[in-house]
Amino acid sequence: MVSRSIKIVGGVVVVLVAGAAGFHALSVGDLFRTATNSVSRSLCGAAFISHVDPDRLFREEQLPNMRSIGWALRYDVDSQRREVRTTVLGAFGARAVYRDGLGCLLIHGNEEVPDVAGLGPASTTDVNDAGDVSDPMGSVVVEPTDPAIRQALDEAFSEPDPKNPRLTKGIVVLHDGKLIAERYAPGYGPKTPIWGHSLSKSVTNAVVGILVGQGRLRRDGTVDHLLRMDSGLPFDETDGPLNPMSRMFFLESDMARYAATVPPGHPPGTAWAYSNLGYVLLSRMAMDAAGARDAVAAERFVRSELFTPLGMRHAVIETDGAGTPVGSSHVYASTRDFARFGQLYLDDGVVNGQRLLPEGWVSYSHSQTLDTGYGAGFWTNLVNKGSVPVWDAPWGLPELPKDMYFARGAFGQYIVIVPSERLVVARLGISIHGGTGIGEVVARIITALHRHDASP
Repeated sequence: MVSRSIKIVGGVVVVLVAGAAGFHALSVGDLFRTATNSVSRSLCGAAFISHVDPDRLFREEQLPNMRSIGWALRYDVDSQRREVRTTVLGAFGARAVYRDGLGCLLIHGNEEVPDVAGLGPASTTDVNDAGDVSDPMGSVVVEPTDPAIRQALDEAFSEPDPKNPRLTKGIVVLHDGKLIAERYAPGYGPKTPIWGHSLSKSVTNAVVGILVGQGRLRRDGTVDHLLRMDSGLPFDETDGPLNPMSRMFFLESDMARYAATVPPGHPPGTAWAYSNLGYVLLSRMAMDAAGARDAVAAERFVRSELFTPLGMRHAVIETDGAGTPVGSSHVYASTRDFARFGQLYLDDGVVNGQRLLPEGWVSYSHSQTLDTGYGAGFWTNLVNKGSVPVWDAPWGLPELPKDMYFARGAFGQYIVIVPSERLVVARLGISIHGGTGIGEVVARIITALHRHDASP
């Protein structure tokens, strides 16, 4: 068992770790570099993927989590070089660079920016205009015609607790595969790619499913355990900013290589533990199976096999310095794109008559893992008692039908799929400390649809 303590040395916080080898100090530089790398990577995504105001995103997303050192952070967004640099009072510098088609990459130390010649932008048009004339969902924002659904969207964008704002950025409602309602915050629109955080794990589920269907991966064994988060890897979002997840994301160039060094905490299949490390390992396994040895090949595989067939025109999956897709958490896509992704699962893995996911994959993906509310890349509504370990958050959305399952990402990202209602709702935002109200919003939409069906 590892224990941690915090001491103040010369006015600086030092984290001490006691393990089998005795006490040793984790570098305070690692703590500050975690902060500066987080800011650089996030603002790079805002400026060059989402094309939203990076200063606004810093205030809404980064600053609330860094109140102790936020005053000391300095960042520079270089539009010409397409990079962001961040320091703490001029020290602990971090640099993130944008690469066409691949999103942003943290450059550690004196590393060179990997060559990605041959890739163009994921979307060559302005992401914030009304829409894409070639988009089957249309070129204009679809306002709900039903007043009750309009009120549900009002609720999604409301701020009942200004001290803990919801900051909803986009919501899209699909019923029977048709877009019936959507709304966006100022500065966002139908083509704005938004950071999906752990919605990316569900995207990784799809990539793995495609490879299983192609006979390149086997679903059982290690793949199944990694998808279900019962692989034995420890819960990796604990103990503050120097947990294994943060170290992997912000301090390691080769994330999968680092993840492979983390010792298991229990035998596979015996306990559930939320694992970002596991999904990065899974991404590396998937790309090895696909024969994609570098970032360009990985991006092309995911785009050709998943994004393009689904019409996810504004989706980007970022890779690390070793070319591994960060399948745990680094997919950007528009709210419409994430809704399209949910529709793929509602339609049992078939899009436009083409089967992308093997038969039975969707049912497998939301089948229960052990006694938890998690499936295999999706959360379920099968457990509404107790809470997710460590987070103290509910497993499901008790306001909604039992057959509902969903993708969930940090800061309030949701793709809610309700098979019994033929309904998909995608909600994206920056809800740092407050709730999103997503369960109540979807429940209101379902009630409105029932009223409509019952009317003469």
